[in-house]
Amino acid sequence: MIGRVKGFSFVFLLAAGCARAPAPPPNSAGAAAVRPSILLITLDTTRADAIGPEAAGVATPAFSAIAARGRRFRQAYATVPETLASHCSMMTGLYPAGHGVHENARYLAASVPVVAERLQQAGYHTTAFVSSFVLARRFGLSRGFDVYDDTLGAGNERTSRETTDAALAELGRRPDEPSFLWVHYYDAHYPYAPPEPYRSRYARNPYLGEIAAMDEQLGRLVQAFEHHAKGPVAIAVVADHGEGLGDHGESQHGDLLYGSTMHVPLILAGPGIDAGVSDTPVSTRRIFHTLLDWAGVAAVHSLRSAGHDPGEVVLGEAMKPFLEYGWQPQVMAVADKYKAILAGTIETYDIAADPGDTRNLGSSVAPPSSMRKALEEYPLPSPDAARAPDNLDAEARRGLASLGYVAATAAPFVRKEAPRPGDMMPLLGTLEKASALFATGRYAQAIPLLDRVLAADPYNLDAALRLATAHSSLGHGQKAVALFGRAAAIAPKSQDVRVYLALHYARTTEWERAVPLLEQVVAQSPDRLTAVEALASLRARQGQQAMDTGQTESAIVAFERARTLQPAAFKNDLELGVLYLAVRRYDEAGTALDRVPASHAGYPMALFKRAQVSVLLHEPDRLGRIETARRRADATTRPLIERERLFK
Repeated sequence: MIGRVKGFSFVFLLAAGCARAPAPPPNSAGAAAVRPSILLITLDTTRADAIGPEAAGVATPAFSAIAARGRRFRQAYATVPETLASHCSMMTGLYPAGHGVHENARYLAASVPVVAERLQQAGYHTTAFVSSFVLARRFGLSRGFDVYDDTLGAGNERTSRETTDAALAELGRRPDEPSFLWVHYYDAHYPYAPPEPYRSRYARNPYLGEIAAMDEQLGRLVQAFEHHAKGPVAIAVVADHGEGLGDHGESQHGDLLYGSTMHVPLILAGPGIDAGVSDTPVSTRRIFHTLLDWAGVAAVHSLRSAGHDPGEVVLGEAMKPFLEYGWQPQVMAVADKYKAILAGTIETYDIAADPGDTRNLGSSVAPPSSMRKALEEYPLPSPDAARAPDNLDAEARRGLASLGYVAATAAPFVRKEAPRPGDMMPLLGTLEKASALFATGRYAQAIPLLDRVLAADPYNLDAALRLATAHSSLGHGQKAVALFGRAAAIAPKSQDVRVYLALHYARTTEWERAVPLLEQVVAQSPDRLTAVEALASLRARQGQQAMDTGQTESAIVAFERARTLQPAAFKNDLELGVLYLAVRRYDEAGTALDRVPASHAGYPMALFKRAQVSVLLHEPDRLGRIETARRRADATTRPLIERERLFK
């Protein structure tokens, strides 16, 4: 099953539910006579059974009050149990296979329209307040927002009280046009540390304490929004995903597709919404269509429709174990009272009788053929999608790691007999702990855990590369090379293995062995920034070495290659200019020396050499350049200038 990508027809279905009709002008016949202001509240990491009138062990009066006057969807499902990818679905109307974001730390392509853009075009003032770095503007969801507030504290998150305070301050400045406000609360995410009085009240279950504290702020926000609204109000409250809390062996979320993480709370209240409860399975991606419907832009697939696509197969995916470890990809389908999960084999559950997905009905029940077809035709991401984006800088990686998100080191080796993620849960805790230690540079502590992972899962390329890199970082050269060899045996064609082996050599006396490895990678993937940067650095190093040994032409070639790879980041224009001058390539020397910034430690030397070039080229401003070189001279260049015959 691994590697299957079936049929254009289903790819078309992924996008067809999101037909993008042009937004009508605010006063056109297609728009509502009085368009409501819209409040969207997304609750991070909130299980369906942890909030609302049917929740056990926790009081959430604000959520329940909205549910009482709106419609509560008992069978709402996230598209993916990861924050960024799930929000991308809500903001685009697409499954992850359609918008391309399967994990956190990825980027929503600018070519994919988001709901805020549509609402902004329709005349809405658009504002967002997010509570976690996972949704920072750099990841692509800020498009279309007049205000996108991702101001976070030192921990790369903020509490629902802090986010609500910020949102309420903005409400007082809201203009007269209808508003769209999106507020994201992150409280229920691990670690669970609710404020008082909820910490004491829910001492035995701090997760529920976080939910209760968040509900209090939800009530504040709704009350203030309705007070400031200049017309009717529409409200949507939905979770991006749930939390495992030990169900099926999953303590948190992101790895499995059971109800604990995929079944989420969803309520709608406002114009066109009849109060009550719906048991029709729905996808949270339909938030996109519902917001457009409220705004009078387009009504197709809106959840305001009482019957809302009763025959629709609701889908979901959990690709993180596939993309990071090479385990089986997982796809979920829900229709009527049945839920099926495809992960190598098919599991079937009766969600009406077994909402916790605890009894796999196996072959005793045949799910509808439409479910089976949807599962088999769901497009799988390329394993190359696992590699963290090269433009994710060190600060961003640290920010994500501080929240517990550690991206894969490499695209996985796709195996014919890959293990099912559900069968690997006992190993997952060790793997995630090792990855977190590795991401924070605690290599000695990570090594024994990675050894344990590879013993249990010998074809786990990501673990093999982390282990090799950890030994390399600690100076264990022979051990590192042997482990890189093991990684190459797992995936002989992997570019990741070549890159990390090259980075190993680059920090040793054998650094020139890295050059051909990086040249091969860059030739195949010229956009792979890590390889390009490393190769440019080594080329510059070769140039400096050749320059130091008097090999002028070789030095010029090496520096030129380095600059071709990364013009903006090239830092050896002074050296290159001096070399050009030495071989009488005066025009090129002048151009290179002009690129040396004033902040460069060798700037006085660059001015001196540039003045020499100016005289040799008989430039009209040569006297001014000589004077500038004198005025900016330092202890090294001052005597050189005084002795220079060209300046007499």
